[in-house]
Amino acid sequence: MFRHHLSIILCFLTAFSFAQQNHKYLVIFTDKDGVEFNPHSYFDAKAIERRQQHGYSLDHITDKPVRQDYISSLSLLVDSTGRALRWHNGVVVFTDLNNIDQIKNLPHVRKVLKFGESKAELAGVDLEFTQGQLKLAKAQIKRMQGDLFRKAGLTGEGMRIAILDAGFPGVDYLQAFEHIRHKKKIIAHRDFIKNKDNTYKGHTHGTMVLSNIAGMVDGIPLGMATDAEFLLARTENVFSEGLSDEENWLAAMEWADKNGAQLINSSLGYTKRLYFRKDMDGVSALVTRTGNLAASKGILVVNSAGNEGDDVDWRTIGAPADADSVLAVGAINPWTNIQASWSSYGPSADKRLKPNVSAFGYAMVMSKNSLQMVTGTSFASPLTCGFAACAWQANRSRTVMELFRALESSGELHPYYDYAHGYGVPQASYFFDTIPKRPISDPLIVSYDSSQFKVNIESVMFSRASLPMLNYYGSKHSLDFNHPHGNEVLNTEGEAFLHYGDSHFSTSSSGIFSNSPDYFFYSIGSPGSYLDIYYVIGVENQTVLDIPIDDSLKGKILRMHYKGYTKEVKL
Repeated sequence: MFRHHLSIILCFLTAFSFAQQNHKYLVIFTDKDGVEFNPHSYFDAKAIERRQQHGYSLDHITDKPVRQDYISSLSLLVDSTGRALRWHNGVVVFTDLNNIDQIKNLPHVRKVLKFGESKAELAGVDLEFTQGQLKLAKAQIKRMQGDLFRKAGLTGEGMRIAILDAGFPGVDYLQAFEHIRHKKKIIAHRDFIKNKDNTYKGHTHGTMVLSNIAGMVDGIPLGMATDAEFLLARTENVFSEGLSDEENWLAAMEWADKNGAQLINSSLGYTKRLYFRKDMDGVSALVTRTGNLAASKGILVVNSAGNEGDDVDWRTIGAPADADSVLAVGAINPWTNIQASWSSYGPSADKRLKPNVSAFGYAMVMSKNSLQMVTGTSFASPLTCGFAACAWQANRSRTVMELFRALESSGELHPYYDYAHGYGVPQASYFFDTIPKRPISDPLIVSYDSSQFKVNIESVMFSRASLPMLNYYGSKHSLDFNHPHGNEVLNTEGEAFLHYGDSHFSTSSSGIFSNSPDYFFYSIGSPGSYLDIYYVIGVENQTVLDIPIDDSLKGKILRMHYKGYTKEVKL
């Protein structure tokens, strides 16, 4: 299957152009002294309830309006002013580069930031019909044990989710969303491109994303939060020329907060057209800082990790997925049950774990015209967002970061992790006290001497689980040793990756893993630090690991995971 990777790029006008002479900036002011603000008339009741739950001030300085006199003071120095952004105490302006120094010298201006002239990348928009649509639709829910939520009556009722995307055509008439319309679950919608209250236009990407949170086809859910409430924001314009949609995203975040969003799904990312990889450090990108600010206000932001895993010029996660308090979601392939090679890798530039969790990156969605299969972390993210809404509904006393950590802990690999899968696919059983979380017995038998390290699987726990096509998957960064399968030698050529058996090779949807197969995961790294390597092995023999120990490995930590059991050994 050809996987088209849609990029949204700034196109310069060839004729006389306003954009050629003027640039877009965010002018950030020093204070909000003297500003009057009534939170009870500004915020939705749900927003007030959420803030009180998290102990967050109702009249926090970030929520107060930007001073109008400060905005007016720019009138002689800029061509025009745009949106005022409360969270960042600034206003968007269009002006010639020559005026920037004068603006910076104003006593009430703290900083001037230039908006990047690039649009966000929508994380996957490939379409294809399959004969196994029903099986895939069911598997994308079952793989996360979503049926346990549904049986318990946890369907997102009372949870309010904002979706920031490129448009929602068809949501106002498609049968897949009839239950949402009938129950008046769309609380508000806003087009931040046209500044109108109508999002039922634009690119169908947002429609597909919504379907993976709450869509229903012939009584079969495509997502888990089918009874949630929604705020729909169109922030990305994929059809026309123009400056960055980053401003729209920032404004939509404030709008979602004001209107009581408890969760936000953002299936987009800002990457190499605007930033360097070193900027994916959790603090550099404006959208990243905004994602963290949303978390401080009690909002869980769920963001796609990105589709740059096979792009040698980038490969890593994008902003705002790099934010410490934004839940970054990677993609796994249903036919291999390991990371899809195009799903962006972690860690963040400052070596934090990313992605946090994973979900199916091949999914059935409702598009504008039909039920279709799509690929991309764009769809792993809403599947996880719907899961998160149900988990939060189960225990509303959790704070946003308590929920964040619980979602990580619910990952089937936890406490094991790597930079391709994070903690793995969240499992609903974690949120039910009556269901066992971990195996009781240790299935891994470790033996070693000064030169050799061997791991066997206990005979009663052993089961063959070969990866489709070839035997293993892994990363290579800095260590050399012989791999037990095929005697493959890892070299030290920087950021190179081995990734076998990834291809989507069954358009009929046969061979989908609805449950986790019994692969053997392992990683090697320094204690409490960055992982040097990590692997997934298709188990064929009881001896799953047999490696020589040289000076480069001594003192390193070997972490292993098999059938829900994680073991850690110092080499």
